[in-house]
Amino acid sequence: MSPPWPPRRSIVSIQLLTQLGLDLGLNLDACLKDTGLDPMQLASLHGEVDAERELRLIANLLEALPELVDLGLQAGRRYHLTTYGAWGYAILSSATVRQAAELGLRYHGLTYAFTRISLNLEDGVASLHFDDSALPPALHDFIVQRDMLGALVVVRELLGSPLPIRSVELRQATPSDMTPFVEAFGQVPCFGAQHNRLGFSADLLDDPLPRANSQLVSACERQCQTLLARHQWHQGMAGRVRQLLLQTPGQMADMEQVASRLHLSSRTLRRRLIEEGSSFRALQDEVREALADELLAAGGLSLEEIAERLGYGELSNFIHAFKRWKGTTPGRYQRGA
Repeated sequence: MSPPWPPRRSIVSIQLLTQLGLDLGLNLDACLKDTGLDPMQLASLHGEVDAERELRLIANLLEALPELVDLGLQAGRRYHLTTYGAWGYAILSSATVRQAAELGLRYHGLTYAFTRISLNLEDGVASLHFDDSALPPALHDFIVQRDMLGALVVVRELLGSPLPIRSVELRQATPSDMTPFVEAFGQVPCFGAQHNRLGFSADLLDDPLPRANSQLVSACERQCQTLLARHQWHQGMAGRVRQLLLQTPGQMADMEQVASRLHLSSRTLRRRLIEEGSSFRALQDEVREALADELLAAGGLSLEEIAERLGYGELSNFIHAFKRWKGTTPGRYQRGA
């Protein structure tokens, strides 16, 4: 079963975690061990990395700093609204706490959480749940601590004031020192609980937010949609097919060839794609459309050359397909862009 988080994410979280390790006395090699990352990649402002690399980095921190029972809390304090890009600005511009929560959870895949976060309402209490069922056991406590306190930091910055928490529940065992947890959450959490959750008054959901801006929230949400679609590009069997198709765009592989490279029969591949709500032909179209966008934006190639690179034998076939995708010809689309 696929994990609940997208396979790709912004490099910002890795930058924050690496800085945490450096601040606690580790060197860069210890932080990045076995991640496949180098210092030059960390300098990127808009890079993306595999989520597995971040999990490896977390494991490195835990291995090097086993005595810190609150290491996840120390990490969580570093995740401010401004670290989330379009997602952060979208919820910051929401009209009410409820709208911010709904929007934030709708684009949950753009956060750095590895827990699955949900909002529940019961008897006048709103609870943020942090489902840890998909987490590697060795990383459980760190990730839950980080995700819960990181979410609390975001809510506090959203409100512009402390969040009056009614209850804090953690599934982890009672730590040897509870002081850091009391400082983080403002109360003694219930350890060994059945769930990881933060409880607060449901009345808070209808409170207006100080930075509401309907135009900005709409613009940021559109950007969130684009980012989430890009992150999901690599998910599941459809993601694996897309990656294989991208490797040979000029000689677009057929279903038999892709199935063979995946060590599947074409019948099994077709069934797996149907289960994900897709089809091989639709994925071919998606890849060609994405490549067409990039080639037209880059410039320097004629339409005939672009058609050839996308595997079209005739320019007219490319133009027909492009009009089906965009509702206009590639020439007009390029001039408009």
